[in-house]
Amino acid sequence: MSADARSPSSRDLLCHAGAGAAAGVLAATFVCPLDVIKTRFQVHGLAALGRDNIKGSIIIGSLEQIFQREGIRGMYRGLAPTVLALLPNWAVYFTVYEHLKSLLGANDRNHLSLGENVIAASGAGVATTIATNPLWVVKTRLQIQGMRPGIVPYRSTLSGLTRIAHEEGIRGLYSGLVPALAGISHVAIQFPIYEKIKKYLADRESITMDKLSASDVAVASSVSKIFASTLTYPHEVVRARLQEQGLHSEKRYSGAVDCIQKVFQQEGISGFYRGCATNLVRTTPAAVITFTSFEMIHRFLLTFSAAPDQQPHTL
Repeated sequence: MSADARSPSSRDLLCHAGAGAAAGVLAATFVCPLDVIKTRFQVHGLAALGRDNIKGSIIIGSLEQIFQREGIRGMYRGLAPTVLALLPNWAVYFTVYEHLKSLLGANDRNHLSLGENVIAASGAGVATTIATNPLWVVKTRLQIQGMRPGIVPYRSTLSGLTRIAHEEGIRGLYSGLVPALAGISHVAIQFPIYEKIKKYLADRESITMDKLSASDVAVASSVSKIFASTLTYPHEVVRARLQEQGLHSEKRYSGAVDCIQKVFQQEGISGFYRGCATNLVRTTPAAVITFTSFEMIHRFLLTFSAAPDQQPHTL
């Protein structure tokens, strides 16, 4: 390994990448069944979940319906592309985010201003969105294709990517990119709130932010996620519908603006919040798992990678 790779800055970036990837995979696996429900609800509404046959909780009833019709495999549709997308997604995101924070002076001042945090979060969001959009397109289509008889299904993530590239070209792979980029407003809200809550908790306990307990990180991540998800949820509905329509022979929407207009005309404001409650049930624990496991894994990796340097060298 080169000297540069062993330098503190390089080691820290590698630890951020590893911790981010591991945290994302843990969270995705845990909430995948809820993600399937949310995606189907966003695209087709309650009718697609078999509302007439559901008694009691829509979430529990929907899980039972999917399990009865499609088995355990149906509950985990889209997990493979989700994991494949989240590995680079959170690895790239946390790495770029921490690097931008460093460039903006976080290492010198312990914390950044609200505006600087927004810049760092937004820059990292742009990088990850562009890098992983094709995988999110496949994930969305895999999750809803079981509801469309007569459509030749994608056999795997690779099959989906290949078919979309062949049948729809680069435009198909990047369908939904505009609302996805608009969704950067989500992290631009979430991460600054997350950092501010962590700073408040650290100051209250007279410790540095990297010494916060797992429960403190869980509080900061859950509160920031609820705020960000509620404020920015409509873009997810638009993105899901644009990504899903490639499975149809006819296009329902010509683009993001057309989709927004038609959803508003046909369904009103409530149309933009389809699946929002399910989304909060899914994303809040996912955020807690992602951020808490990221912080804990990152600290472990830093300690583990630093251990050899603290041992005496022998010839």
